[in-house]
Amino acid sequence: MKQEERRQRTTRQLLESTKALIREKGCHAITMKDIMEESGLSKGSIFHYVKSKDELFVWVLQEQLEQTNDRFIQAVEAQKAQPTFEGPMREIAKGLRELEAADHVANKVFMYLLGKEDDPTVREVLGQFYERSLRFAEQWIASGQAHGVIGEHLDKGKISELFVLLSLGFRIRQSLPSSESGSFAAHDLAAFMADVLQSDR
Repeated sequence: MKQEERRQRTTRQLLESTKALIREKGCHAITMKDIMEESGLSKGSIFHYVKSKDELFVWVLQEQLEQTNDRFIQAVEAQKAQPTFEGPMREIAKGLRELEAADHVANKVFMYLLGKEDDPTVREVLGQFYERSLRFAEQWIASGQAHGVIGEHLDKGKISELFVLLSLGFRIRQSLPSSESGSFAAHDLAAFMADVLQSDR
């Protein structure tokens, strides 16, 4: 097996094992020993890729973001001959719905890491996640502008930051104890985003 294939297989194994443990135990209770047992990998194999369980948790956040981006790109590619706004926006809306799910592993991880912002390493990776989220949002808007389905007049930097901040708010709200889930839902956020992006096009 080639080295790159081995790396991909091992990182996938680590990621899936970590997600399974988060669903079962939550973030706080998981130890590196648990991850070794769940993944079947040795301590040396794991530490070849990551230094701590927090790094693995960051992988979970990044995976969710990458999956939304991949779906967006596929939707854009599928309609290259006749670009529309609806297909790619639908894929972004799917990602927004995940932000409302209290049991979604990425939401659990985000709240866990947010509680450890005093740790310089965690603070750094959360900052990187935020910057990556902004870059993807800017790329999505730029793609829509390039295809003529989003107005050129929009400031993609400011609009992207607004959307990312709102999405982070959804992640936080789902963890707050409340008898109601809130009247502003993910589909409302998707509709708001669509209205902003399609304004005066």
